[in-house]
Amino acid sequence: MNQGHGYDKDALSKRLHRIEGQVRGIERMVESDRYCIDILTQVGAVRTALESLAFQLLNDHVTHCVADALASGEATKADEKSRELLEAVKRFAKTA
Repeated sequence: MNQGHGYDKDALSKRLHRIEGQVRGIERMVESDRYCIDILTQVGAVRTALESLAFQLLNDHVTHCVADALASGEATKADEKSRELLEAVKRFAKTA
């Protein structure tokens, strides 16, 4: 497992490539003049995949970055990571 900031870079890269393939599939659907509802269904699937990926990154941030900062006993570091977490949750909540 290739980890730097708490997430598995290899697994994340694989998921992103799958999502990229889904987006390319939507492009092909548009080019071939597919039915709009079928395209919208695929757009929804991509959105769900991206939200799932974002949730995994958020989870990894909590279990790695925030947990490490709290365990360090350094109040400044813990405060910084806690603020980052709250900002990330706000951004994530806006997209849901």
